[in-house]
Amino acid sequence: MRTEDASARYVDLDAWGGLDILQALWEGQLAAVAAVGPALPALEAAARAAEPGLREGGRLVYVGAGTSARIGVQDGAELPPTFDWPEAQLGFAIAGGEGALLRAVEDAEDSGADGAAWIARAEVGPRDVVVGLAASGITPFTVEALKAARTRGAVTIGISNNPEAPILREAAHGILAATGAEVLAGSTRMKAGTAQKVILNLFSTLVMIRLGRVYRGRMVAMRATNRKLRARGVAMVSELAGCPADTAADALARAEGDIKRAVLLAGGMSQARADDLLLRHDGSLRRALREVGRS
Repeated sequence: MRTEDASARYVDLDAWGGLDILQALWEGQLAAVAAVGPALPALEAAARAAEPGLREGGRLVYVGAGTSARIGVQDGAELPPTFDWPEAQLGFAIAGGEGALLRAVEDAEDSGADGAAWIARAEVGPRDVVVGLAASGITPFTVEALKAARTRGAVTIGISNNPEAPILREAAHGILAATGAEVLAGSTRMKAGTAQKVILNLFSTLVMIRLGRVYRGRMVAMRATNRKLRARGVAMVSELAGCPADTAADALARAEGDIKRAVLLAGGMSQARADDLLLRHDGSLRRALREVGRS
């Protein structure tokens, strides 16, 4: 596994000066981001395959162990506040359970049976999308979870940092970011972890855009849960509807914080009409506005 290789360049790393060490680590992070580039076509295909089931109420399930599990949880946990993604449509299969997010459970990743059992207990099905992450690509918990999910008809996506890894073969959509040897040999929380986070950022954001939760580069489905976000919501409605801030604030209040609905209300539309338009267009503000000639 290339992620386990030791690079001759760094054999005296601990004898270097601090700035030289930081330079090497920083260069590694840049290389990790660059390694994602070749995977963009595969990512687009995976997002396209994920969209239909998620639109019909399927779940987005993240599977991983150790660092990979934590990266998956970080991505998934941001979807409800950012895109109003329902918590009921999220799942996290974590080797060793939720406690492993804070404290390492060293042997948990070796149990393929546990990974498959989680998929069975969750009754994963054809509408669900299961994303497995493993830097090595061989983690039994994750590989077996993906195999079980694919058997049950789910869309499966495997993300790894090693070419020809089992996880890439077992998933319907294999996503490779070949980050190679780490500055600290085997420390895949570094380059490999960064690449995994970038991949999930790109994948989940593309999916949410496709599901109509973004309009004109704005997070029009976000949950305005604090003062800063409420102010952002008013600014969005004001800009998108072309109305004064006080009109936008009133529309947002009448829409119970729903930015897409508020944009329509601020333009003089009735609540019933706004709700009907958004329902018929799967929540897409762009398509709703296009129908009334305002996009």
